[in-house]
Amino acid sequence: MVGYSHFIDLHTIPHLSSLAASHGLSAILWDDFSHAIAVGKIPMDKQPSKAGKIQWALASEQVERKYARQKTVIAKLSGFFAEHGIKMMILKGYGLSLNYPVPNHRPCSDVDIWLFEERQTSDGKTEKYSAQQKADNLLREHFNIEIDEGKHHHTVFYVDGVMVENHYDFLNIHAHRSNRVIEARLHALTQQDMEAVEVEGTIVYLPSPDFHALFMLRHSASHFAAERIVIRHLLDWRYFVEKYTSKIDWQSLNEIAEQMNMHRFLNCMNAVCIDKLGLPSGAVPEFKRDQMLEERVWNEILQPEFAEAKPLDAGYIKSWGYMFRRWWANRWKHKLVYSEGLATTFIVQVWSHLLKPKSLKVH
Repeated sequence: MVGYSHFIDLHTIPHLSSLAASHGLSAILWDDFSHAIAVGKIPMDKQPSKAGKIQWALASEQVERKYARQKTVIAKLSGFFAEHGIKMMILKGYGLSLNYPVPNHRPCSDVDIWLFEERQTSDGKTEKYSAQQKADNLLREHFNIEIDEGKHHHTVFYVDGVMVENHYDFLNIHAHRSNRVIEARLHALTQQDMEAVEVEGTIVYLPSPDFHALFMLRHSASHFAAERIVIRHLLDWRYFVEKYTSKIDWQSLNEIAEQMNMHRFLNCMNAVCIDKLGLPSGAVPEFKRDQMLEERVWNEILQPEFAEAKPLDAGYIKSWGYMFRRWWANRWKHKLVYSEGLATTFIVQVWSHLLKPKSLKVH
């Protein structure tokens, strides 16, 4: 397990609970931290207050409880859809948690799924195709569930208080033209063999390692460029790579990363995971190092250069102003992960927001 010593020092310990929470590490770090206290590795004057420790322990338990609720909802949905001949693939979240030393300590904000059916082609092969729309109709018919269709590339609904994103596409192809190239590649990769795992007596599917590697890379890169990523995103990559590196087609991944101008970001992710988070250096093929860029990326993750807080319950004009200032401040990150120029991206993203006006409002 990755311990706190990989990325903090004793001077940060009094504030470690809030640091852990902001990076999705509350439960992950609580085990290491409480053990370090128990064996006397952390002096009393460097420890949080008793109330702070209790609050941190409760936050860790909350992560576990939420994980359990989501796991139950995953089983409920997969069982229901299986009755109608639909299989369920889990993106990110729960599937990635299975790579962690303690799976239920990885927080999952929601459940991302891709639903599919299978049919035989004329040459005897099995083909997977999306059943997203059919699944939404089944949920309306059987459970009277309200489906939110106001988002790009997925619908949204709630089951027993758990938010579920039902994907018909994996990326927002309206936000960046290059997403169309990667989206086509991801859809092709859904035809690879998937890993079946049992969840509370039902079967769900995990994407192939090649799919997940490309999807995670683009997902992390997009969030990094638009706003920020946290240490948990890096831990996702670290544990995934360590487990599946021998099954990843690294040559293909590196080729599309360079084609899409993500290769430097991919190199930074690998470097930071090795230097800061304990990924064995042999887990990834040799890559080009850029120490200055790696440090800037790492510092950006710890403390973003654009630190303006999101406006709460803002209208469209105020929200748009905030989003533009953030976009302009983050243009160096855009150049790190996208192949398009800034002017082209600006026009495309304005159009993307106009197609789905709800996306203009910051909540």
